Amino acid sequence: MAERVGFFTDTSICIGCKACEVACKEWNQIPEDGFQFLGRSYDNTGQLGASTWRHVAFVEQPTGGGEQRWLMSSDVCKHCTSAACLNVCPTGALFRTEFGAVVVQQDICNGCGYCIPACPFGVIDQRKEDGRAWKCTLCYDRLRAGQAPACAQACPTQSIQFGPLDELRARAAARVDEVPGARLYGADPADGVQGMGAFFLLLDDPEVYGLPPDPVDATQHLRSMWAAAAGAATTMALAVAAAFLRRRR
Repeated sequence: MAERVGFFTDTSICIGCKACEVACKEWNQIPEDGFQFLGRSYDNTGQLGASTWRHVAFVEQPTGGGEQRWLMSSDVCKHCTSAACLNVCPTGALFRTEFGAVVVQQDICNGCGYCIPACPFGVIDQRKEDGRAWKCTLCYDRLRAGQAPACAQACPTQSIQFGPLDELRARAAARVDEVPGARLYGADPADGVQGMGAFFLLLDDPEVYGLPPDPVDATQHLRSMWAAAAGAATTMALAVAAAFLRRRR
């Protein structure tokens, strides 16, 4: 097993250039998903989806005195330690790579869609053309060739940093001390998804960036729930059998 790697995104130095979005689309040959005037910012993609594996959020905030500030953040699949999408996949189409990333195998995906509501971040989506699920692969092909993911390679400000997770967490902790009002999101291995393979330095609450404040993997107790259900079913079956035998006697 290779050392687990991932992303640390420092939103305080993101300039909203969308170079990461373009690099992701070009390298992974992702189809364009339309250019929409959403009427709320300069963002024309809106959110992550089957054909948007990197999404740069633009958040315009009033600061008083008629002035504004821009908050920008490049969002991506979190490659959770406890990945609900992987846990509910019935075909094995989702798997965890030797680098710790969660990837969809398109030749195995049957388009059931179970992974979509399971994801607490709304990352996974289906393409209308074939119904299969798509999301960030952490550029698995590039990792196997010893290269960094395309988005991190293209980022001109190093807002998106790639490397071993332990190193990134240490770097992020130091960065929080340098940036007034900064906080980390997803860096704690004890959170609701037991840590993220892509975490963020934020300048405001997670909800401002469209991130859930307390993400939870609802499938963490799936096995114990199935075991309890199986036990209850067995008990009921035995009770019915016993009642049937008593009646025959």
